[in-house]
Amino acid sequence: MRGFGTVVTGTLAAGSVARDGQVELQPSGRLLRVRGVQVHGQPAERAIAGQRTALNLADIEASELSRGMVLTEPGRFRPARSFDCRLQLLPSARPLRHGAPVHFHAGTAEVEAEVRLFPPARMLRPGAEAFVRILLREEQMLWPRQRFILRQFSPVITIAGGEILEANGRRYRRGESPDARLSVLGSGDWSAVLKLLVREAPLGLSLADLIARTGLTPQELAIASGSTKLRWLADGEWLTDPDQMEALRRKLLQAVSDFHSAQPLQPGLGKADAKAAIAPGAPAFFFDELIATSPELIADGTVIRRRGRQVVLQQPEEDASERIEAAFRQAGLAVPTVPEVLGASGIDAGRARAVLQILLRSGRLVRVTDTLIFHAAAIDRLKATIETRRGQSLDVAGFKEMSGISRKYAIPLLEYFDRLKITKRTGDRRIVI
Repeated sequence: MRGFGTVVTGTLAAGSVARDGQVELQPSGRLLRVRGVQVHGQPAERAIAGQRTALNLADIEASELSRGMVLTEPGRFRPARSFDCRLQLLPSARPLRHGAPVHFHAGTAEVEAEVRLFPPARMLRPGAEAFVRILLREEQMLWPRQRFILRQFSPVITIAGGEILEANGRRYRRGESPDARLSVLGSGDWSAVLKLLVREAPLGLSLADLIARTGLTPQELAIASGSTKLRWLADGEWLTDPDQMEALRRKLLQAVSDFHSAQPLQPGLGKADAKAAIAPGAPAFFFDELIATSPELIADGTVIRRRGRQVVLQQPEEDASERIEAAFRQAGLAVPTVPEVLGASGIDAGRARAVLQILLRSGRLVRVTDTLIFHAAAIDRLKATIETRRGQSLDVAGFKEMSGISRKYAIPLLEYFDRLKITKRTGDRRIVI
């Protein structure tokens, strides 16, 4: 349209599009801004499904667009190089063989393609219907239930039509027949379709994936899932199978129990390690739900442990705990190095580090930096002394004089109290809050 920049026209198949909104050009994935909208030749703020629509697109030349491209909601869909479908061969067509080249037509797109029959040795006779896979020479934007036709190369006549069931279909094992699975996808029973798709995914599927793979709206998906035992998580953003979640809970419980047996001095299995082993790729809310719904597990900070489980020290570790705590208590604010204290604990280094962590978690020791640990009593006394100067300013020299420690300890301790909001740094001085 002269004088209007780049304008595309077509029928809005689903959803809506508004002026100043964003669309994604398929199959390239390029994001574009909608400068203006017309419906049936008249300016409009928004077009809705079923309307003949013209969109004025910004930041793209008409030469970069071609017939057969599709505009979609950003981030929702992915183009495909193949799809599985229900195909009906016309009675007037020749028999269709595995690997036959054809012209594929859907919407305004025309692409060279190849027919793959299930199984490959089979031949589709005129008038017959079958599930087949179509391989496209170029990526196309396809969606479930989309209708298409096939034409043969020479002479160029229509030979078949069909309905897309799944874009970028799954890889079937040798000898496996896809007919039963594709029968469900093409049945129109959306409850059965949802159960099939979700149970094929060990962790379930996101709402975005379900929309892209079924072509249903969120409202239609909610209705279809209502007659199943499937469960929505994250306020309707993720659909799971309770049976699969129970199997994952059992695996997680076993992993935590094994960890407790192997590492009796550790509080529990790290959440990150557990997630990587049990549910790699799962969103955080999925794994949190897995723990929260387990009657035998509890998340304790960054670790997972069995409910009621407490670390019980044996006599050697109990003695070492007393030695480690005494070393830091007696040192006051001029603390020894951690390796020095652990080396004098009387147990091997690995168990000594575990005991140290127990003392830190219990609050009897306080970690100020990666290398500096103090006894809690010494920190509390210093904190009480600082708070007597509330509203006053304090520099490093004054802090050293007040606490009787060297600069080696003074700077890390001042930064520690800054983090606790007991002091606030202003230039080279601190204000006691």
